[in-house]
Amino acid sequence: MSSSGTSASDVLVEPSPHRIPRPEATYLNRVFNEDCISGMTTHLPDSSCDLIVTDPPFAIDFQAKRSNYNRTASRVLDGYTEVNAAEYFTFSKAWLAQSYRVLKSTGSLFVFSGWNNLKDILLAAEEIGFHQVNHIIWKYQFGVATKRRFVTSHYHCLFYCIDDRKRKFRQDARFQQHQRTSDGGSARYRDMEDVWNIKREYWTGDTKTPTKLPREIIAKILLYTSDSGDLVLDPFLGSGQVAVVSSLMGRNFVGFEIVPSYFDFIQARIRSGAYRLNTSEDNASRQLSRLTLFDART
Repeated sequence: MSSSGTSASDVLVEPSPHRIPRPEATYLNRVFNEDCISGMTTHLPDSSCDLIVTDPPFAIDFQAKRSNYNRTASRVLDGYTEVNAAEYFTFSKAWLAQSYRVLKSTGSLFVFSGWNNLKDILLAAEEIGFHQVNHIIWKYQFGVATKRRFVTSHYHCLFYCIDDRKRKFRQDARFQQHQRTSDGGSARYRDMEDVWNIKREYWTGDTKTPTKLPREIIAKILLYTSDSGDLVLDPFLGSGQVAVVSSLMGRNFVGFEIVPSYFDFIQARIRSGAYRLNTSEDNASRQLSRLTLFDART
């Protein structure tokens, strides 16, 4: 998650049905080190993406290396840039307009957001014409300690589509109807509730970007709303989680990241085939960090 670098003065690029098609080979399984708004305009044709999963900047003056995040600052890559809160609606509408253009009528969009500027994303998506399917709450295992307000320990995940009748949704992707939880309830029903209790990931000792989605949450979205061979877009790649997990689960990917150090980190992850990069490990033990197709129901 990092800023695309646009400002309120940038011109919005509205969806257009008359763009010149581009060869799929020019963008399939590629990451572009550039602004996602101009990048989508340049590289992606209309209706080219089956799924969009993204974690844009929140416009909250996020300080990635603050001590209360309990991380070693030297292992956190520099370069995170934020969006000015006063420009957040214009910023959101600009990248969402391009997302609408490149998304197929059968596709879905998942946007992660904090609560502070959530209204701007909701309003921008509505104005552009997205249909909202769900408002999911991702409950994680901890928040930053507070003294004068309640601890925030969740993010919002907005689930959108263009055509609610055509969008993909694989109800049995993770659990069959007959499967039960340990307390006898329906495993599929439990998994399809709109509050997701999924832990954050700790990459102790490894190089990392300041923010990243856990692979379990990406895998869950991929399994329910995409098929093998589909093209998954992340306009704000950050650590490259969406691209890496998509590739390892048999999907194609495309994405944008404006921060050079993050772009290099993503490229290294993709080239290595490793889910986590840890230079302190030897080659044999490093294989244990590889992510293969895993049982996402844990």
